[in-house]
Amino acid sequence: MTMHFAIQRAFANRCALKVISGLNNFDPDSVAATVKAAHYGGASFVDIAADPTLVKLAKTLTNLPICVSAVEPEKFVPAVTAGADLIEIGNFDSFYLQGRKFEAEEVLALTYQTRALLPEITLCVTVPHILTLDRQVQLAEQLVLAGADIIQTEGGTNSNPIHAGTLGLIEKAAPSLAAAYEISRAVSVPVLCASGISNVTAPLAIAAGAAGVGVGSAINRLNTEVAKIAAVRSLVEALATFARARS
Repeated sequence: MTMHFAIQRAFANRCALKVISGLNNFDPDSVAATVKAAHYGGASFVDIAADPTLVKLAKTLTNLPICVSAVEPEKFVPAVTAGADLIEIGNFDSFYLQGRKFEAEEVLALTYQTRALLPEITLCVTVPHILTLDRQVQLAEQLVLAGADIIQTEGGTNSNPIHAGTLGLIEKAAPSLAAAYEISRAVSVPVLCASGISNVTAPLAIAAGAAGVGVGSAINRLNTEVAKIAAVRSLVEALATFARARS
């Protein structure tokens, strides 16, 4: 299957930035603000809830590739029909707050179900951070065999940094960085490091082996459009600076 060229190029250059509005965010104004921040800030692609109305809205605001997230495979079909470029089983964070856990068997089953419904679309699958690190790696390998084109890590939302400033940002990102390091050495597909990532830790994710990062709360918690765009731009610049330093 063919991945969207812009995303493929960003992964190849190891500087992909996905801006996330949230799997349970169905507020058109909120989603629109996130999409515009991604567009004007220079992100690689945007991730919204798997809702055809939101997909159509996003397509009026940006020409960036649109990823849709859900944990129910049947929700992907109308979203793809509406124009979504890729799909993601993930954004589990909000469910953890409700006490729902995603075990390896369920995520693998969801992947097979989704592939049966949509065999050609680019598919990203998140590996739950509640699993031990060795089990995360094992699941990632199984997900690729099941048809996942991109593996996403998580963990930052449930980490509790004890320090302020830069050290706190690194502590918050540590679980997702660790997963990116281990998983990227086990699979041949791009790994997207998400959850708890900031402009400080985005380059660390790439150094750990990720081909890109996904960022949501660091942008969505800001109150103005200008601040959101500036936050995206800061992430883009951090990734670009690191890429230049590597070359």
